[in-house]
Amino acid sequence: MTESPETAAGEEPADGREDEFVRTPPEDLARRVFDVNPVSTVVIDSAGNYAFANERAAETLGRTNEEIVGRAYDDAEWNIYYDDGSPVPTSENPVTRVLETGEPVFGFEHWIELPDGSERWLSSNSAPVLDDDGDVEYVVVSFEDATALKRREERLTSDHVRRLEFRTDRAAVPPSLRVADGEIRLEVDSVVPLQNGTTVQYMGTSDLPASEFVTAVEEVSHYRDARLLSSIDGYHRVEATAESETVSQVFPDLGGRACAVVIAPDEVRFLGELPGDVDPRQAAAGIRWFHPEVELVSEDLVYSPQLLYGVVADALTERQLSALDAAYFGGYFDTPRTSTGDELADRFDVTRQTFNQHLRKAQRTVFRHLFEKSGADAR
Repeated sequence: MTESPETAAGEEPADGREDEFVRTPPEDLARRVFDVNPVSTVVIDSAGNYAFANERAAETLGRTNEEIVGRAYDDAEWNIYYDDGSPVPTSENPVTRVLETGEPVFGFEHWIELPDGSERWLSSNSAPVLDDDGDVEYVVVSFEDATALKRREERLTSDHVRRLEFRTDRAAVPPSLRVADGEIRLEVDSVVPLQNGTTVQYMGTSDLPASEFVTAVEEVSHYRDARLLSSIDGYHRVEATAESETVSQVFPDLGGRACAVVIAPDEVRFLGELPGDVDPRQAAAGIRWFHPEVELVSEDLVYSPQLLYGVVADALTERQLSALDAAYFGGYFDTPRTSTGDELADRFDVTRQTFNQHLRKAQRTVFRHLFEKSGADAR
C-alpha cells in the first residue's frame, strides 16, 4: 500500500485516528518512574532540605521515606565520611557545590554510617534543576551502593594483612576442651558458606586424639554432622556444618580469614587475619556478639601479598569458589579421597552433576589465570 504524501510528511491521517500516532503520557508518570527507579535518587530543594526520596534511596540509606524528606542535607546525623575516616565538611559536600555554582558534580565517593551502626560506601552524581531565571531550584542526587566494589578494590590493592589475637575466658569452649595445663590449638582451615545460610567448617589439630576432637566439636550446640576427614602424621581434620553463625565467620565476613582457636587453662584466644586496611574494631564487635568480654590483645601488620588470590576469587562466582574451597579442604583431591563428589554435593544440597559443573568451571578459571592471564588482570 502506497503511503500518502500527507501521512509521509507527518500530517494528521485523513480518517482522524490521531490517537494511534500520538500518545500523551499520564501526568503522574514522572513521579511513578522516580519511585521505581532502581538507582537511589533524592531531590533537594533550594533551601537545602530533602524534597523527595525514592524507595531505593530509602533502602540504601537504611531509613524510611518519612525520616528523609524534610531533613537538611547537611544535618550532622547523616554521618558522611571520607576514605580516611574524616567527616566531609558541608563546604565540600557535592550538594553545596551544586547549589553554589550551578554545576554538576560527578563521581563523588564517601561512606556513611547507617542508623544500625554499619557502614556503607556510596558513589554519587549530583546535578542542578534550574528555574526560568537560571537559578538552582533543585539538586538531583543519584547514588549507588559501592560497598562490595570498594572492598574488592581494597583487597586487590592491599599488600598487608593484619594479624589479630583476641582473648576471653574459658567459658567460651565446651567442657571437654578445657585444660588444666598446657594449650590446645585448633586450626580453622576454611569456612565455606552454603546457599541456605549455613556454613561448612574445616578444622584440624595435632593436640587431641581424633575421637576426642570429633566429640568436642559435636558438643558445640551450633555444629552438626561432624565427621573425621583424615588423620595424617598426627594431624586430624574434621568437617562440620554450622547451623548458626560462629566466631570463625567474623573474619571472612570482613574479607579476612579465621586462623585458630587456642585454649589455655584460664582463657581462650581467637586468632585471625584481616586485610590491612580493615579496622580491627569491626572484628572485635563481631566477636563480642558471641563473647561480650572479649578483648584485643595483639595486632601485627605484616606484608603478605594476596593479589593472585584476589584476582581469581573475583573471577569466580560465589558458588564456584565455595565448591572449590570445599573440595580442597574436604579432601576431594587427596589420594585416596576423604570426601566424594556425592558427599560434597549433599553438603550444598545440589545434584552431583551441578556440583561437578561448579567445580570444573572454578578449576578452569584458576588454570586460565595461572597459565594464560599471567597477571594481566592485576594491572
